[in-house]
Amino acid sequence: MSEPVQPFDWGRMFIHDLPWTYLGEVAFRTAFMFVILLTALTVSGKREVRQLSIYELVLVIGLGSAAGDPMFYDDVPMASAVVVFIVMMSCYKLATYISDRNKTVRQVLEGKAVYVVENGCILTENFDREDLGLEELFSDLRVEGIEHLGQVRVAILEPNGQLSIFQYKPDEVKFGLPILPNELKKDTEQIEESGKYACCNCGYVESFTAPAGLENCRRCNQTKWVKAVH
Repeated sequence: MSEPVQPFDWGRMFIHDLPWTYLGEVAFRTAFMFVILLTALTVSGKREVRQLSIYELVLVIGLGSAAGDPMFYDDVPMASAVVVFIVMMSCYKLATYISDRNKTVRQVLEGKAVYVVENGCILTENFDREDLGLEELFSDLRVEGIEHLGQVRVAILEPNGQLSIFQYKPDEVKFGLPILPNELKKDTEQIEESGKYACCNCGYVESFTAPAGLENCRRCNQTKWVKAVH
């Protein structure tokens, strides 16, 4: 029966039962795998560095796992890691070759661009099918300096998860749903003053006259509204 592990056993933690000279081998293994990693990323191009599609994500995970173990495990041969790199890169190149030439395969595996905002309104029928929440959408828009949806002509969720935003020209900006956190908290179901109100769910803007109760949104049938801004 093996002896129980003693916490904070500095000898075990730093070197275990290996000679200190083994650290020189660890340094060599690390340098060797660094060169292999660098070579692999150079061969694959900048695509996986600029963005992470499904192919690149699999590639990074596979290469990271293959590169890590030989750096510090003495019983993991480096030749095995080289074979893993060759196979991974071959599969990656084959997958991207097929995807680039077959639209169906590309859309199934990578997805396709989806319109999530158009003419200042959220396209809920498309939005609900994507892995994107309203808060995440609003956060991405705020990063681009957007204060309300009336500024947004089109927003497209790209296959790589990034959001492409096309704004109205300054003289074309419309009333829209405010997306600043403090403004969103002012939602209501009762009209306190006449004016334009935006649906909190889809951004549809409608004029209401006080005093009256707010109606259900014509686009999404929700009841929460907030004063639209321009």
